[in-house]
Amino acid sequence: MKQNLANLIKVKTIVTLAVTAVFAVLSLTGKITPDNVMVIVSMVVSFYFGTQHEKN
Repeated sequence: MKQNLANLIKVKTIVTLAVTAVFAVLSLTGKITPDNVMVIVSMVVSFYFGTQHEKN
């Protein structure tokens, strides 16, 4: 059970970093505006740290 939970945490970390990187690249290439990036990345990071806080 602990191993499954550890794997889930790793997946959430990877997904959070990937989403942040994708939206940063989209913003730098001009596909989306930086304002949209800030909103989306803030939501993803808030969710990630919120779930980390709830776990502890």
